[in-house]
Amino acid sequence: MSEISFSEPFALFAAWMKEAEASEVNDPEAVCVSSVDAAGRPSSRMVLLKAVDERGFVFYTNFESRKGTEILANPQVALLFHWKSLRRQVRIEGRAVPVDPAEADAYFATRARGSQIGAWASQQSRPLESRFALERRVAEFAAKFGLGKVPRPDHWSGFRVPPDRLEFWRDKPFRLHDRDIYIREGEGWARQKLYP
Repeated sequence: MSEISFSEPFALFAAWMKEAEASEVNDPEAVCVSSVDAAGRPSSRMVLLKAVDERGFVFYTNFESRKGTEILANPQVALLFHWKSLRRQVRIEGRAVPVDPAEADAYFATRARGSQIGAWASQQSRPLESRFALERRVAEFAAKFGLGKVPRPDHWSGFRVPPDRLEFWRDKPFRLHDRDIYIREGEGWARQKLYP
């Protein structure tokens, strides 16, 4: 393995994300997040990446949802970006940590008002007796907050995933794909090519 600077995989990710933003029709920031439950059963779902820097990859959710409770109980997660138009993917593994409340507040304030109300109204991942019940809860919270500021609910926040491993995959002819893996080593990274 070769030793490289700490910033290199993040710089490569930023370059790939910029290309994805130019070529993907919908949601280039969509990422599959995989967690596991207490029995070790995996669960995956799509979320939207909201920030990335050398501290890690950030997404937001209801901490009382299935993903929220699973990640709080076992913070080892995997993320997967797949950009079909570019024929590329990035796999990330790491230990999720909740973002600072001030960071969550700042992001929540940028959300559309309807999404802010929805964060209060949705009992995410729990049984819903009818669509009307959800719409009633939305109306109740819309009335509660009126025209004033909608504060962030305590149960709604973000996770940051500082990566331990990043794998960059590029499609090549005859399924002889390029695979580069970065593994965290102290303050830097070790990089290695993998067989396709």
